[in-house]
Amino acid sequence: MKNIYDIIVVGMGPAGVSAALYAHRAGADVLVIGGESNALSKAEKIDNYYGVKKGTTGSELFSMGVQQLADSNIDTEKGQVVSVEWMGGFAVKTVENSYMAKSVILATGTSRRTPDIKGLREFEGRGVSWCAVCDGFFYRGKTVAVLGEGEYAAEEASYLKNLAAKVYILTNGSQPAKIIEGVEYIDKKIEKIKGEVTVDSVQFTDGSSIETEGLFVAIGIAGAGDFARKLGAELNGNTIVTDEKYRTNIPGLFAAGDNTGGMLQIAKAVYEGAVAGSEGAKFVRSMKG
Repeated sequence: MKNIYDIIVVGMGPAGVSAALYAHRAGADVLVIGGESNALSKAEKIDNYYGVKKGTTGSELFSMGVQQLADSNIDTEKGQVVSVEWMGGFAVKTVENSYMAKSVILATGTSRRTPDIKGLREFEGRGVSWCAVCDGFFYRGKTVAVLGEGEYAAEEASYLKNLAAKVYILTNGSQPAKIIEGVEYIDKKIEKIKGEVTVDSVQFTDGSSIETEGLFVAIGIAGAGDFARKLGAELNGNTIVTDEKYRTNIPGLFAAGDNTGGMLQIAKAVYEGAVAGSEGAKFVRSMKG
């Protein structure tokens, strides 16, 4: 598999597969990256989508979509994207590999999980952040903590390690997926985030605490909103703002499916993916032309 593509589609659900198929048929060189666990694959039965047999499971429909990619000779990687950055082109990093592309289509659905920890919402923008690339600069030389246990948390901590004086990863009772050298891990359950005007500490259920001036939330797998935020795309909450052609305010960055809001339905995702894939191919042609 190559390392440079015209378009990288992040997400292998209905929006991602649709986007890849339309972009490929329009002549673009496409890579699709995604995992097998998504909203579609978990659906018990799909009885309201055109052409499917009664009783078709979400897992079956998902498998058919993945097979379409293979039948069309579209490159795929079944893996987790941990970062999307701008480096004179879009740099897309997975747990195992790194790729470059002229355009990216975000189609990962909505995956953000918010833990029920006292103070987390109250201190948003006052020490609690959802984006290390966006806000890490403000914590240069300070002590910070990353809340999460997976590859995404490790990626955020790796970035912050180059800025902060000290970095903790707080797994909230879970086992970390990856150990980053120079980062201190704490696996205790968190009781609350504390502070007066801004965050100054995290207290655990055993009564102990650590001092920290910033807490970066990176739980589970990074979603489309996380990537969009880091690239500077406009958001409405965690919904990515697009125009009628599913273009974001960042040239070459498109979004389709559940991450754009509205009806969380397969029919909507497939339509948006088709438009985003077609428009992505047009964008790539304009760059080449």
